Amino acid sequence: MEPLENCPRETLAAIRGILTDIDDTVSSDGTLTAEAYGALQALKRAGLLVVPVTGRPAGWCDHIARFWPVDAVVGENGAFWMWHDRSQKRLRTRFIQSEAERAEGRRRLERVRTEMLQEVPGAGIASDQPYRLADLAVDFCEDVPPLPPADIKRIVAIFERHGAKAKVSSIHVNGWFGDYDKLTTSRSMMQELFGIDLAAEKARYVFSGDSPNDAPMFGYFPNAVGVANVVDFAELLEHRPRWVTRSRSGDGFVELANALLAARR
Repeated sequence: MEPLENCPRETLAAIRGILTDIDDTVSSDGTLTAEAYGALQALKRAGLLVVPVTGRPAGWCDHIARFWPVDAVVGENGAFWMWHDRSQKRLRTRFIQSEAERAEGRRRLERVRTEMLQEVPGAGIASDQPYRLADLAVDFCEDVPPLPPADIKRIVAIFERHGAKAKVSSIHVNGWFGDYDKLTTSRSMMQELFGIDLAAEKARYVFSGDSPNDAPMFGYFPNAVGVANVVDFAELLEHRPRWVTRSRSGDGFVELANALLAARR
């Protein structure tokens, strides 16, 4: 990982859009600052494509797609994408799985939930779980006292022994049944919604993130950017971002946005 300030200006100037994690990437300590929201708006006004790619639930994504300055949002680690069709004045959702598949997944996750709470004292079900449609989010530090790394690994192991996928974010372990993740859904979304072939154009798009569940995106985008707190997870990342900001969390996202905007002037 190299400092973002070392990224060539011509590389930044060629960027046409940004896909970004939210928690501890755009947000800071659980808060969306005015500066970070303003950075999203400035990027959008400059003509860049802006797409949050998050583990947060459908209920949050409904709000984000409607009210944030974004073009679409990928939610629940790739279970769907949402966008506000402004020409039709309606919210639209494209699910990766059918309703029957999602219902079966939720049924199986109930068994995982029961075992999780029995086997990992101190773990909690995420407060945003009621707004989820496809996954189970286990809280290890957002609204519960922080759990040690060994307990986080136990949570992942419980998901995996049931055959579920499990990804660790900066606050939750998310688990689901299905062959998708942030990257596969982002690629499908870019093609279907915007007609962009990411395989051919990935050097023109940036992904920004901070934690292990962002690793597939870090590995795919040649100019991926980690906000400074990604260093906290460096040993857990299968793939690391090419660049890293000086500042942490939302301040790091603002730093990235400013660099992209300055390169276009």
